[in-house]
Amino acid sequence: MKRVVVLIDGFNLYHALDYSVVPANPYINPHRYRKYKWIDLFKLGSSYVYNKADTLNGVYWFTTYAHWDSAKVLKHTAFVKAQETQGVNVVFGEFKKKTKYCKVCKNNSHTYEEKQTDVNIALTLLRLAVENAYDKVIIISGDTDLIPAIKTVREMYPEKEIGVVIPIGKISEAFKKTADFYHKMKESHLISALLADPFTCSDSSTINCPATWK
Repeated sequence: MKRVVVLIDGFNLYHALDYSVVPANPYINPHRYRKYKWIDLFKLGSSYVYNKADTLNGVYWFTTYAHWDSAKVLKHTAFVKAQETQGVNVVFGEFKKKTKYCKVCKNNSHTYEEKQTDVNIALTLLRLAVENAYDKVIIISGDTDLIPAIKTVREMYPEKEIGVVIPIGKISEAFKKTADFYHKMKESHLISALLADPFTCSDSSTINCPATWK
């Protein structure tokens, strides 16, 4: 029996579900996975614990509030509440304002850049290894910035297994090759992990799936 922990790169998964790059084909909807945003991340993580003798010891979801958009924050807050009700450990990063200069129009524009998620995942991966909190870890992401962290943990704790799940519709061969094993994310996993709509939280309040996610 092995203790399993799942680490989920929130924005990497979110953007894969929001828009999947597909070959130019008018009959394929690039937003066909958007309806799966309303998902139980704990249940999704458990989909990849294939060995029935293994136990899922925790699911960690790494995310960040888009603080400049109150409507998005409202949706995100409700979604966080649903995940916490299901037992997901939520780890927050932050967005930082960034100025970009346009050489064409000679003006500066402001945008926001997501920070800390890959660092938070890397630190959690290492910390839980140091604490001996898992025998096997599964990372749901396709972010190659995590490769150094994976290599470090494998060198320090070669007895621990590190697997990856690339978000649906995405490809990251370098990320797959770094891990000990790889599981493919299938639409059937997303279907079986959908949250109820409306969803009842631990305080008996109910929340609905945002209309834009349906």
